[in-house]
Amino acid sequence: MPRKTKIVECVPNFSEGRRKEVVDAIVAAITSVPGVKLLDKEMDPDHNRAVITFIGSPEAVKEAAFRGTAKATELIDLNKHQGEHPRIGATDVIPFVPISGVTMEECVKLAEELGERIANELKIPVYLYEEAARVPERKNLANIRKGEFEGLREEIKTNPARAPDFGPREVHPTAGATVVGARMPLIAFNVNLGTNNLEIAKQIARAVRHSGGGLRYVKALGFEIKERGIVQVSMNMTNYQGTPLFRAFELIKREAQRYGVPVIGSEIVGLVPLQALIDVADFYLQLENFTNTQILDLRLFEEEEENNE
Repeated sequence: MPRKTKIVECVPNFSEGRRKEVVDAIVAAITSVPGVKLLDKEMDPDHNRAVITFIGSPEAVKEAAFRGTAKATELIDLNKHQGEHPRIGATDVIPFVPISGVTMEECVKLAEELGERIANELKIPVYLYEEAARVPERKNLANIRKGEFEGLREEIKTNPARAPDFGPREVHPTAGATVVGARMPLIAFNVNLGTNNLEIAKQIARAVRHSGGGLRYVKALGFEIKERGIVQVSMNMTNYQGTPLFRAFELIKREAQRYGVPVIGSEIVGLVPLQALIDVADFYLQLENFTNTQILDLRLFEEEEENNE
């Protein structure tokens, strides 16, 4: 049987969702690395944030992530940046995700090597998070982002708890700080509400997220989508097997009913594992004795893999 190809996914988030030319330049820097394949590019003007997804061999992905960070450092000035999404850096967060033939430990090593290089060559302080975290409090990205760029700019100099894992005890004057880590696949899942009352979205987000007594593996915030005149519960689902999408969606619907507010839609930002959507279909269709072997596309893919062996 052939050895599995080593494939790592990287999903950096950049603090720019309105200037297409800037995001295109960052994507060009990333894809200039041989062996890297771009999977997805999402821009959100309200959050003023771009999420770029690419895959490749561990070394190629690490190099591409550095080049993207370097380009973002050239083109993004956080002093002029405003958006709904919390951020501390031009390149705000860089997660490595094991996909095939790669362990989580290998992704942690990638995060450490990239973090050290960003600090040394770009003079940007770097924090390690999730599985790469060296301090328990830093497993949770929200703890690192506390106070955002403006708050960190002062605290990093005086508060020992805010000292970075790599780099100087001061933020880069325009690019801020960067968070690098390793994690399992994450689903960015947003639910839109038929109201412009931001406080309702915040209350529902508090009820849904784990830190507020809600669902395990769910991080949630309430945001205003000004161009549509609505609000949104924006979630990061950190373990879709432990807490599936439909469970979070149903809880938001129930909470919204308490305020007399309808759910008017939902969206997935970036890519999503097929199994997460299969679980949703299974739940809402109330399928009996259903197995993944009934999915035509999966059967065809399995046969193609067998033929290639």
